[in-house]
Amino acid sequence: MKRTLILLIVAVITSAAQGKVDLVTLPTRNTVQLTIYNSADMTLVRESRDLTLKNGKNKLQFSWANTLIDPTSLEMLPKADADKIDIADLSFPPRVRNLGLWNIKSGVSGKVPVEITYLTSGLSWRAFYMGTLTEDEKTMRLQGYVRVTNNSGEDYENAQTRLIVGKVHILDRIADLARRKYPYGRPGERVVPEPTIIASTRLWAGQAKGEVMRAGRLKPKEIKKEGLSEYFLYTIEGTETIPTGWSKRLLSFDVDEVPVVNLYKYERERYGNSVVRFLSFKNDKEHKLGETPIPGGMLKVYRGVDDKGHLSYTGQSSFKYIPVDEDVELNLGAVGNVVVEPTLMDYSTANYRFDRRGNISGWDEIRKFKIKVKNTREIDVKVAIQRNFNTQYRDLEKSGEFDEFERVDLDTVKFTLILEPRSTKKFEYVLTTYHGVRREET
Repeated sequence: MKRTLILLIVAVITSAAQGKVDLVTLPTRNTVQLTIYNSADMTLVRESRDLTLKNGKNKLQFSWANTLIDPTSLEMLPKADADKIDIADLSFPPRVRNLGLWNIKSGVSGKVPVEITYLTSGLSWRAFYMGTLTEDEKTMRLQGYVRVTNNSGEDYENAQTRLIVGKVHILDRIADLARRKYPYGRPGERVVPEPTIIASTRLWAGQAKGEVMRAGRLKPKEIKKEGLSEYFLYTIEGTETIPTGWSKRLLSFDVDEVPVVNLYKYERERYGNSVVRFLSFKNDKEHKLGETPIPGGMLKVYRGVDDKGHLSYTGQSSFKYIPVDEDVELNLGAVGNVVVEPTLMDYSTANYRFDRRGNISGWDEIRKFKIKVKNTREIDVKVAIQRNFNTQYRDLEKSGEFDEFERVDLDTVKFTLILEPRSTKKFEYVLTTYHGVRREET
């Protein structure tokens, strides 16, 4: 059976003859906040509880058995009467595993709110998204979800969940520190020169917008921060209970009518003979987004097909982290309802050149292509056809039903067509390429 985290208040009353110990179970958490750093398998836990203290010396016993809590990161701060309460130190009794003992000197009696923080391992999150296109496919409802998985060994009830996007590198893995037999090495080993009683470390992992690390009486574990301004903090609205061994799906945002662009691409060298569909939008205010970056994940796209809310599956694509004001283009895969058929209609050579020995030193190759584009859908589609010629020594004569023409680079061109529902368009081009000395003559 998993043992839930147990905190015990031990009030010590001394007398000339003997000491009496009163054992009191700590009340349940009032609140708990989880800040999950995926890249480092590290979670900062911040709890608030009400301790019942007696005037004088108190002892607080903390057990982390069967959890992945790092005992060297434990921190406790009073949230009221701070000037009357001295949390002297946190010691780890020899030859006792998974147990720490806080010594507290209190100038008040009764309930005192405290905040307890520590680092743990075993909590992770993964972002995924659902996009629902309208029937005309000009806008999309975008829903973001986060699946939080708890394998830390500890249940977290009614927890507020926060997520950090960005890489944090730590020198010691939290899971390894949690599993160490003795928090600061074997008994008798001198781990730190002073104080002789182990004091609590105060480690606050780097968070968005510059939350700082505060040093306690011991040197905290080193955390290498890269690009602190690139860390972003996501707070999931509301609270959720996440038992250990469970995963919970949490809604992170829901935005309706996000403007999108659908583009069908044909490029034989990249996609073969298939037409591939792309969906793009921008993470900015104009697209009803742009308040925060969007964590990378998988987007599954559906299309509304009627007024009853029925959906048809369109495709899916994974994407990386999208900064504010950046575009994203998602590859939804090959389609069969938009078809591009290129056909070589004619091939010939001309304008031969010969050297002094009568050998061919230059010539032209002339190819005539016909491109047929067919839209079998019930809505307009936009198709981009890219042609790669592998040479800059060429001429191109084009004609037919295309809407835009662009020279992408020296040896690449792009034709763009907009097709009405269930329609077909055709265009032609004649490609003349120059070889040998003919390159110098043109």
